[in-house]
Amino acid sequence: MPEPRRIYLDNAATSWPKPDAVYQAVDDYQRINGAAAGRGTYRSAQAAERIVLQCRKRIADLIGATAPEQIVFTLNGTDSLNLGLQGMLRRGDHVVTSVCEHNSVLRPLHALQQSLGIEITKIGCSTAGVIDPDDVRRAITANTKLIALTHASNVTGAVQPLAEAGRMAAEAKAFFLIDAEQSLGHVPVNVNELGCHLLAAPGHKGLLGPLGTGMLYVSPAIAANLRPTRQGGSGTRSNEPDQPTSLPDRFESGNLNVAGIAGLSAGVAWLQERGLAAIHEHELQLRERLVRALRELPHVIVYGPEMSAACVGVVSFNIRDFDPQEVAAALDAAAGLELRAGLHCAPLIHDALGTSPAGTVRASIGPFSTSEDVDALIAAVRDFSS
Repeated sequence: MPEPRRIYLDNAATSWPKPDAVYQAVDDYQRINGAAAGRGTYRSAQAAERIVLQCRKRIADLIGATAPEQIVFTLNGTDSLNLGLQGMLRRGDHVVTSVCEHNSVLRPLHALQQSLGIEITKIGCSTAGVIDPDDVRRAITANTKLIALTHASNVTGAVQPLAEAGRMAAEAKAFFLIDAEQSLGHVPVNVNELGCHLLAAPGHKGLLGPLGTGMLYVSPAIAANLRPTRQGGSGTRSNEPDQPTSLPDRFESGNLNVAGIAGLSAGVAWLQERGLAAIHEHELQLRERLVRALRELPHVIVYGPEMSAACVGVVSFNIRDFDPQEVAAALDAAAGLELRAGLHCAPLIHDALGTSPAGTVRASIGPFSTSEDVDALIAAVRDFSS
């Protein structure tokens, strides 16, 4: 029986397909090596350690970090954000964030507000889902400890003006955390140009690695202030009761997902070989093709910035008089289009967009998306309810 037609446009949830090198790296590690990293001096254990170090170096190079040990491996982007938020904030601290954030920021902050009494200011956004840096400046107070903002919206695709926010953080002597969930691997990201102290991202989205991988960049300026959220075996200083203070051991208790990291390393290498500028241009061309066509349809509402140049390849839309979930299910059944519908785990931005409580239908483009994929979606939406 032939496989059912499948047009994958949900890369904001996780990237698929992956480069062939990713699958090969995971398989080679599992079949040929299989040893734990940092837990032995025999040859295969040392080889596993080299896999991990190579991945750290590649990510450090990708984001402009000065040393590979500034890259901490985590379970996913949510795990990275929890480490950054829970490890940094103390009782009574003030945080500036925005309504554009994912629940991976909003929920940890809410939990910390309940447990530690932290203060939270959420700045708004435009009807296109873009924040105003002046709102960040106005929200900063004398006890602002942290500014935590997403780099690119997972609902509208808007890339936020975070370099300006980074300068404001520096002026206020506050720390700056960036959620790069939708930007890293899609657009050039440089931690020095952005002025951030912490940058969190999953490994399985724009970086093209397997699920179950993530990373947190930790600036040397913040390392002493960031507390680990778990303790345990690190493979170093095992005779001491305290967690090691050195990076990255301070934050990597327990065995690493070396199979996932091997695949992640191959994904980052693939990105570096092709260049993020070229990948971004490819995704923007497809986004613009989709947005232009959808905006010509009278029964469709498209959300987000007017110009795709200030975006990643994420497009949210609705079909008038139809629930987003109903639309997504119908497009899958009719044309094999795999889209996401709902609030996309970012509930507050929908008030600005006027899409609460149902949310939107979301198409998200990746490096392997094609013009044929986009044209299939345009045709299916054009035919919807006709």
